[in-house]
Amino acid sequence: MTAKTFNDIPLSVLDLAPVLEGSTPEQSFKNSVELAKNVEQFGFNRYWLAEHHNMPGIASSATSVLIGHIAGATSTMRVGSGGVMLPNHAALVIAEQFGTLATLYPERIDLGLGRAPGTDQATAYALRRTLNQRVEDFPNQVEELEDYFAGTAGVHAVPGEGLNIPIWLLGSSGFSAQLSAQKGLPFSFASHFAPDNTVAALNLYRDNFQPSDVMNEPYAMIGVNIIAADTDEEARHLATTQQQQLLSIRRGQPMKLQPPIENTDEVWTEMEKAVVEQSANSPYTLIGSKETIKEGLEQLIEETEADEMIINSQIYDLKARIRSYEIVGEIMD
Repeated sequence: MTAKTFNDIPLSVLDLAPVLEGSTPEQSFKNSVELAKNVEQFGFNRYWLAEHHNMPGIASSATSVLIGHIAGATSTMRVGSGGVMLPNHAALVIAEQFGTLATLYPERIDLGLGRAPGTDQATAYALRRTLNQRVEDFPNQVEELEDYFAGTAGVHAVPGEGLNIPIWLLGSSGFSAQLSAQKGLPFSFASHFAPDNTVAALNLYRDNFQPSDVMNEPYAMIGVNIIAADTDEEARHLATTQQQQLLSIRRGQPMKLQPPIENTDEVWTEMEKAVVEQSANSPYTLIGSKETIKEGLEQLIEETEADEMIINSQIYDLKARIRSYEIVGEIMD
């Protein structure tokens, strides 16, 4: 197999629609539209939004609604979910929602599916009314969803039935890697928050891939955190926002996205610092100037042989966030 180069790899965007400290979800949606318009011009391949609930700093809970909003504000880029947490929903509802999106925006909608709740147990109960579903039920849910799109279920998804809506399986372990391989579907691994399992999961997916009506060969995308700026020093300053977010999650106290700070030692203990810095030093978290980011991306391509990368940039200031993606776009050029 010919080794991939940077020019072979499409780059995409993962947006959590962050709610900024001192701001509102309304402004978050405006920021997402502004970001989407810019990254489309920068040449990014797709724009995915992630389902989370009961998180004060994430506004993308009604994921399919926001996908429609972003698709309506753009014209060529693919827009989709990274992902919809299928156990939180009836498969028919997702088939109808994404059938509606694909009807409104033909050939532009992706449906990425995850099996985690994307929230805490109490919120999962509020969403589902029961926690009786097991991990083992997820393959059956995916199959039910596929049946609605294929028109082979006893109930008709209108719109949705007969539409070709790409289904991706998302994961941070080997479970979805193996299921994607068995079903011959594209696979996206959450290496931006589960870096240690990345290569093993990708190998599991590729080694067990079964060709399907969807794809003849495996297609794997990895997640990468990128904080890019004109200098390494500026990027490290911007990255303190993401570090504060990691700290708040570790403490079990999620909060709105915080502005960068000068001295991180003022906000964490030595033990917390070690944990956050370990995450920040992951090869799937790149912080720095254009040259630093390019070098890191090239190393990831060599290590993972990924077919595509999806980039998460938790940056407080919108202009700096757009500039970070612009720098990555310049690397693509």
